[in-house]
Amino acid sequence: MAQTTLSRFKDVHAALCNPKLRQSLYDAGEVIMKDVLLTLHGEQHKIRRHLELRLFRRNYAHHYETNVFPKTLAWVLDPLVSRGETDLVDFGYRVTMNLTADFAGVDRPQKTAEETDRLLAIVKTFSEGATLVHSDRNPSEVIAEVKTAQTAFRKFLEPSWSRRQRLISQFLNGELKEDELPRDVLTVLLRNQDSIELSDELIEREISFYLQAGSHSTANSMVHAVHEIFCWAEDPTALLEDPLLLQKCVHESMRLHPASPVAWRTPTEPITIASRDITPDDLLILDLHAANRDPDIFGDDPEKFDPYRYVTYVKTELYGLTFGAGVHMCTGRDLDGGVASRPGTDKDTHQYGIVCMLIKTLLEHKMIPHKSRKPTLDLNTLRNSWGTYPVQFEQA
Repeated sequence: MAQTTLSRFKDVHAALCNPKLRQSLYDAGEVIMKDVLLTLHGEQHKIRRHLELRLFRRNYAHHYETNVFPKTLAWVLDPLVSRGETDLVDFGYRVTMNLTADFAGVDRPQKTAEETDRLLAIVKTFSEGATLVHSDRNPSEVIAEVKTAQTAFRKFLEPSWSRRQRLISQFLNGELKEDELPRDVLTVLLRNQDSIELSDELIEREISFYLQAGSHSTANSMVHAVHEIFCWAEDPTALLEDPLLLQKCVHESMRLHPASPVAWRTPTEPITIASRDITPDDLLILDLHAANRDPDIFGDDPEKFDPYRYVTYVKTELYGLTFGAGVHMCTGRDLDGGVASRPGTDKDTHQYGIVCMLIKTLLEHKMIPHKSRKPTLDLNTLRNSWGTYPVQFEQA
């Protein structure tokens, strides 16, 4: 197998938008990722994406940000603020996992720390299985752990599944209005299971995929953004007076730290791209990390964190290709990153995204770097991730 790497922004963008290139980064992690939305290609991907995109309309993102987010954040964050300190990586996983569970359709009736611990352990195992290509562990050991976690996950999924089936039946019998049904992925899939031929096993993998992808990438994005803000701002709390600038800080950090540093694609037929001939036996590596630092797009100092950066290229925002492009662009882009601001944007009605709202809330509680404990990198993955990031709350 020949490998070809593209690293210039416009070349990578064109490849991401090319329908003759299929997703192949997660082939090794098929125990979680087989035939989920991210790995589907062609007509089946189009059908399921169209179905699930109903949830990602901006009115839903606004509803999620203003109604679901504050409640879930409060019951996770309040005890930590009272304690006076937390590890930002652990907090990020806890809160984003719970937020993603709300969106995916996984009920947590107890709303306790112990319940969160159990689900969080499952989700972290799912994440390691999905990103197996970047793990430095024995693949067979990881896969065995994922299968054990799948059995444990069914204790959460089965009652969630049964409750939604009952509600759907009540809706079909005229006992409920449509807007009284849960607004989540599991409900959408169950309502359409017969029409698009979804097996129970595939629905389980799809929910597992959403749960791990949303929590893993969002948590890491938040920690990277906090670190960049701590290093850049003399007084990070001053950003509370300018939330649009705070969002630009988040987008600039997302550009520098994409959730996945690369994307892999395999041609469905022989093609020529960026003046290079590749066949279905070849691997095309799209270097998102390098593309997001292309000086032709992001200026002469693309390695620098600069939330005031001005991007003139019409086919991108400040976060670059972090959310991908084309048919496989991240469906949760507006939920995570919000909508990019424009001149004249009303800061009081703007949609900022979950990562920005998380950091805003932490700064409102006077979050500062921990005075005695230093952050450490995650050494169990080739991805650029923090292993620990201790912080304190001056307001405790």
